Amino acid sequence: MSWLAELANKRTPWVLLALTALAFEITALFFQYNMGLEPCIMCIYQRTAMLGLLAAGIIGAINPHAVTYRLIAFATWGVSAIWGYFIAKEHIAMQNNTDPFAFSCAFEPNFPSFMPLHEWIPHFFAATGDCGNIDWQFASMSMPAWMEVIFAAYSIVFVGVLASRLLVKKSL
Repeated sequence: MSWLAELANKRTPWVLLALTALAFEITALFFQYNMGLEPCIMCIYQRTAMLGLLAAGIIGAINPHAVTYRLIAFATWGVSAIWGYFIAKEHIAMQNNTDPFAFSCAFEPNFPSFMPLHEWIPHFFAATGDCGNIDWQFASMSMPAWMEVIFAAYSIVFVGVLASRLLVKKSL
């Protein structure tokens, strides 16, 4: 347990967090631009949560020994992983619903007015797909189902590292 608690003080685990999130972002862009799979609103929100994980890894890697950087990185990691999980879960519910009036996607993301990412970087944040469509599957699981698994893994690792830090180190 102390080995797990010590990971947050090292740069390599934070870089690994950033690199895995970057790999998922690149994969999303590959699916969008090379395979022609149009992202929906929920996909864009999951993409944004993944960017949060990328940011958490970068922030943590800057100075893992500084408490301030670690706290910001932990908070960003936790919020992004857990929020991404719930967005993916809601997306799955939209895809599995048989009532066409129960769930509906908005036409554009609900980003804050001071930061309209879908207008600033439309090639990355514009939603052009339909949330209810299942355009891709692997091992009988749709894209949001895989994202639920991925975000759950990030969340479990977050809780494990945080719990070990609080139990063993008595600090973040």
